[in-house]
Amino acid sequence: MTKDTPTILKKIIDRKFEEISQRKKNISERDFEQEFDRYAPPRGFAEAMKNKVAAGHSAVIAEVKKASPSKGVLRENFVPQQIAESYQKGGAACLSVLTDRDFFQGHEDYLIQIRESVELPVIRKDFLVDSYQIAEAKAIGADCVLLIVAALDDAKLKDLHAQATEYGMDVLIEVHDKAEMESALKVDNFLIGVNNRNLHTFDVSLQTTIDLKSMLPSDRMFVTESGIITPQDVALMRQHDVNAFLVGEAFMRADEPGEKLAELFGAN
Repeated sequence: MTKDTPTILKKIIDRKFEEISQRKKNISERDFEQEFDRYAPPRGFAEAMKNKVAAGHSAVIAEVKKASPSKGVLRENFVPQQIAESYQKGGAACLSVLTDRDFFQGHEDYLIQIRESVELPVIRKDFLVDSYQIAEAKAIGADCVLLIVAALDDAKLKDLHAQATEYGMDVLIEVHDKAEMESALKVDNFLIGVNNRNLHTFDVSLQTTIDLKSMLPSDRMFVTESGIITPQDVALMRQHDVNAFLVGEAFMRADEPGEKLAELFGAN
């Protein structure tokens, strides 16, 4: 691959800027701000994660995701509210809802529907690169947003984080390597996620979590993301003192996602 070869991540980000530009023609950031009172204040996403771990359980962020660029459609029978309710019964701490339309077949409406049907805090899972999207996340009822260091420079990461926290939302900052972890740690944020999937190639290795765990201060929560498929994967992470997980594909391929969650994490 040459230096100028577009990666999957670059394609997604380029499309995201196009999407934002188009949507701004129809609804402004100020319009979103006028919708902020539509929902009760954000429910504590980070607090729910902390409470699970404090009770001796795994803190699982269960993902509602129809498709992905690397695996295609994961679930044909995709009913967001039913999936969310199943996760709640299965013991999830929080939910992750894909809102990217072009690459993950997600939608903002899925988050709205789920927000209104379950009590669990919800993170907007998308490629957020502009203040417009943070305002939109607040307007549709997100309790937390994902900020991906690979998609942002340090200044933009700091700005979007400040905006989200000003709105009362929690933030999950996602990294993939040591350099990104160093950038993430410049921001005062409790939740740090390590994505075991390389966003440039979409290859997965749990070694990424193991390698980066030692960099995290003890006052932050370390969330391992992607590649958690079997009880052995969970056991390996627990051996390295990782007790917070974001899991999607393994659940989405199961007939009953919540039952799969309970099975994968034992009594949770």
